[in-house]
Formats: sequence, structure tokens, C-alpha cells
Amino acid sequence: MYVWARLARVLATAKSRGDYRLGTETRLTFRCLPTDIDLNLHLNNARYMMLADVGRIDLFMRAGLGKMIRERKWAPMLGGLQAVYVREVRLWQRFHVYSAIETWQGTQALGRHRFVLETGETAATVITTAGIYDRPGRRFLEIGEVVSALGSDARPRPLNEDESAFMASHMAMRSAARAQS
Repeated sequence: MYVWARLARVLATAKSRGDYRLGTETRLTFRCLPTDIDLNLHLNNARYMMLADVGRIDLFMRAGLGKMIRERKWAPMLGGLQAVYVREVRLWQRFHVYSAIETWQGTQALGRHRFVLETGETAATVITTAGIYDRPGRRFLEIGEVVSALGSDARPRPLNEDESAFMASHMAMRSAARAQS
């Protein structure tokens, strides 16, 4: 099942999995299919990113953000990511993708996607930074504004050491990329 069919299935079943609350994890289950593999017969690196996208979209929809995006002309945008691969996901193997919005800082939400084998072993972790762009206002929204618009009073927790290092690296790479253009 190609990623579009997987996304359609996740969207069609989102309500049955309940609302998403900030600080919790969601879980989606997949199987590594022939369309997912590389020459080593395991989940290819690009597919990890696509399935992390599916997990992130699931979070957004279940949090109520999907409706706001349409009504307010907002656009969720990935800012950057870092991936680490620990174990391979082999052809036909089932695995879970656990996704969470860990915390936020200013206009950037920090997300985490854990790819976990049926044995409970972590295969990979992807951390992301993302924001919500307000097209009519021509600006990125403070994540606190988005959280309030969702009717939540959740507060961000401080970044841990790994998250701080990721954000610092992300901002340095972003600055370097802008300087090159």
C-alpha cells in the first residue's frame, strides 16, 4: 500500500482513535512492503520521513488542527529534521510509529517519531521542528497561539539537552542556508 493509501486509511480512522492531547503519543502500525524497500531489502530512509509525515498529520487532525487549517488558511510546515537509525525494518516486518509533539519554543513545535519493531526494539527516531504559517497574516504563528486556539491550556516544557542541541544545530543550518541564497 503506497503512502497515499496509508494516509487515506489513517485519516479515515482518525476519529476512532480519539482526540490527541499535547504531551501524549499516538501509535500507527504499518508493515514494510515491497514499495518501501531499498536494495538492502529494508525500509528505505525516505520512507521513514514519509511515514513520520503520516504520523504528524494524524496528530494534527486528531488535535483539531485540520479544521482550523482550512478555515483560517493556515499551513503547517516542516522546518527540519534529524534521523537516527538503530535497527533495520525488514521486508514484510510489522512496526509501529509513535508520534508526539514534545514541546515548543516560539514559532517552532518540536516533534518526535519513534519507529518501533514488534519486539519493542527501537528501529529509528526522527525529531522534527515545524511551524504553522498564517497565510493571510503572512507570518508564522507562535505555537502558544495555536495551542490556545485549540482550546488547550497546555504549556511547553523546557527543552532537554538533546532537544536544545537539535534546535541549535537546526538554527545554525537554517542561517547558513539563507546566507547562501
